[in-house]
Parts: sequence; C-alpha cells; structure tokens
Amino acid sequence: MANFGLLRQFQIYGKGKPVGHITAEQWAAAAEEVMEPGPFGYLHGNAGDHSTTQANAEAFARWQIRPRMLRNVGVRDWSCELFGAKIAMPLLLAPIGVQSIIHPDGELATAQAAKDTGTPFVLSTVSSYSMEKIAEILPDALRWFQVYPGRDWDVMASMIARAEALGFAALVITVDTPLLAWRPMDLNSAYLPFLQGHGMANYLTDPVFRSRLKETPEENPEAAIQLFLSTYVNPEFDWSDLKRLRAMTRLPVLVKGLTHPDDARLALEARMDGIIVSNHGGRQVDGAVAALDMLPQIVSAVGADVPVLFDSGIRSGAHIAKALALGARAVLVGRPYAYALAAAGQDGVRQCIEDLRADFDLQMALSGAANLEHWDRSCLNESHP
Repeated sequence: MANFGLLRQFQIYGKGKPVGHITAEQWAAAAEEVMEPGPFGYLHGNAGDHSTTQANAEAFARWQIRPRMLRNVGVRDWSCELFGAKIAMPLLLAPIGVQSIIHPDGELATAQAAKDTGTPFVLSTVSSYSMEKIAEILPDALRWFQVYPGRDWDVMASMIARAEALGFAALVITVDTPLLAWRPMDLNSAYLPFLQGHGMANYLTDPVFRSRLKETPEENPEAAIQLFLSTYVNPEFDWSDLKRLRAMTRLPVLVKGLTHPDDARLALEARMDGIIVSNHGGRQVDGAVAALDMLPQIVSAVGADVPVLFDSGIRSGAHIAKALALGARAVLVGRPYAYALAAAGQDGVRQCIEDLRADFDLQMALSGAANLEHWDRSCLNESHP
C-alpha cells in the first residue's frame, strides 16, 4: 500500500476542479440538502440533546498525536488480521440499517462500494435489501452480519443459519438497543422508518418469520410490520441469553455496544470472540461516556488476545489513528459513508472510503509510522482541560 494517500491526493488534484465533498461534515451537509427532513433526522439525530455525540468528539480532541520524524515511511503496510482473514486496512463499514431511506439503492450501493475498495461490510439486521442480495454482490468479499437480539428465538436462529450458509464470516450482536432511545429529531418529525416498511428485508424473506403470519407480507403488509415491531428488539435479553445465542453458531461472534470493562469481562464469560466498543454514536444513551475514553479500559480488561474493535465518532484519518493507538484492532465507520450514500450513491460511498483511507495513510506516515506494529498509546499525548 505504498503511497496510497499520495496517489489519492494526485488523483484529486489532477482533476483540476473541486471534488465537492471531502470531510464528513461536507457530506452531512450534502445529505441534508437531498434528503427529506424525517429520513435525514433519523440518520443524523441522536439521543437527547446530543451530549454523548459531543462527548465522543471531545474525547478525540483530548488525545493528540506525537509525531516522530526521520522514520523511513516510504513503504507502508496497514494490513491486519481479524479471525483469520487479512484485510488491507483496519477499517470496516459499520452496520447501518434502513439504507433505502438514505438512497434508493441502499445497501446494494454500499456493498458494491465495499467491494470496489476491498473494505469489509457489516450488514444490519434491519437492512433494506436481504442478506442473499448482498451475498450476490460480495460472493468472495469479507462480510459480517449484525444481529439485534429479538423476542423470537426461532427467527433469530433462522437468520443466523442463513447468514452462515451464505458465507458471512462473523456475527456482530448489538446489545445496546433493547429499546429505541428518546430521539428528539425523530419525535419532532413523527418519523420511524419501520412504520413504512423500511428495513424489513431480512424478515420478509425469512421462512420462519413468514410462517408466523396468517397472510403473506405481500397480501397484508401492515400485519408484517406489526409483527416485526413486536419482535425485533427484546428488553429482557440478558447475559444468559447471549450465551444461548452464542451456541447457535460456529462463526466468530462479537458483541457490540459495550463501554464498561466489567461488561467486557462478562462478554468473555459468555464466550464472545471479540468486542466492539461503542455507544452507538450517541444514538442510545444521552449523557453517556465517550466510547474512546473507555477503549483503553476495555482493552486492559480482556487482554491482548481478544480482538477489540472501535465504533462511535470516527470522522477522519486522525480519529482512526487515535483509536488504534489506544488499543483497537480495527475501527468501524458509519455515518460518514451514509451521508455520502445520500449525496452521491455508490460513487459517494466509494469516494468517502477512499478519502478516509488516504487520510489515514498520510496521518500515519507523517506521524512516523510505516505499519501498526509499534503504534500504541505512547504515540499519543492526553491533554487535560
């Protein structure tokens, strides 16, 4: 991957005209211009007064990179291994559901962009296109399937079996969404995409879910929506249930949504293979701790042999670098690529990914790193107010 960032720079400069969008903030502004208020609010909004989202941003700002010079960074290698699979860069596309409200092509466009850039894609349970359609686009690419613990165990078992048969390489169990948070932007718009049938593709194509209905979803879509709403999350789900879910598959299983080291230890007792430190980007608990602040504690709690990934607030190459220095094996990026999807479809997602990769490559090189081997907490300085 020598000079990936430099080549991307020259590709942009060579066009001789502004490309329009580079930063996550620019993509967000472009998304707001083309999306209806309800869907944009669902994508952009957070719990309460957005204080957790602000905490995420402030946490990244507190950690400062300490660049080292004259380190020979002419040839760089950012590859890492996740559960036996080697990826070129420690970056995955986070699971974002109901992508049809963002762009008509939804996850189909995102999957194609992931394929074009060689970036692993985590498909949401509540995707707008089924896991079978995504597998058709990514037959040989690394892809994981995210699971929301629901009330209907037979439906969950069916979906997990489908994902395993289709070649999804790991499962991501999101545990921080037993209920939907109080989100003022959604409430002000009285907008919930599931009420319009968005995000139900994996349910409507599931034989067990369909067997629960007296009429097919095609005949009675309202009944299918109501069944989905009554089963897709489960506020009674606990650690014993997580162990039960773990027993359903031979795939590696990661638990997503932890910010407390004690929960990380309990996850290991439940035989989780990996942990994704996340506060859902601020969408679930208002006034919560910044995910980045808790990352070192969770890495310390589980030890070096357990892959710890990071999600929540990644907006730039510097953010990726900081999360990796604090112990993350890889990071997941979410809303930046979703904004790009809204603004420019598949091309937007591809550009967003390429720019993040280039930014990260240059950040690391300019900080004196040619690979991840010696990139750790000693490369950062924590500032205190």
